[in-house]
Amino acid sequence: MTVEIGFALLTGVFVAALAFGAVLSPLLFTDPGRTGTGVLLAAAGSAAGVAFVWRVVRVLRRFTGRRAG
Repeated sequence: MTVEIGFALLTGVFVAALAFGAVLSPLLFTDPGRTGTGVLLAAAGSAAGVAFVWRVVRVLRRFTGRRAG
């Protein structure tokens, strides 16, 4: 079980980093100003948090389902 938890956390961090970068990618091409940057940072943080939780729950539920069956 410890390996599965570690795998879930590691892949959760990876997916969260991808989500964070995807939401912030418009900053590479435009200059939205100070307010726009703050909004993008807040949206990126929220997306990263949701992506992390989604991935961890998905991996652990799949492991639990396979173990019970």
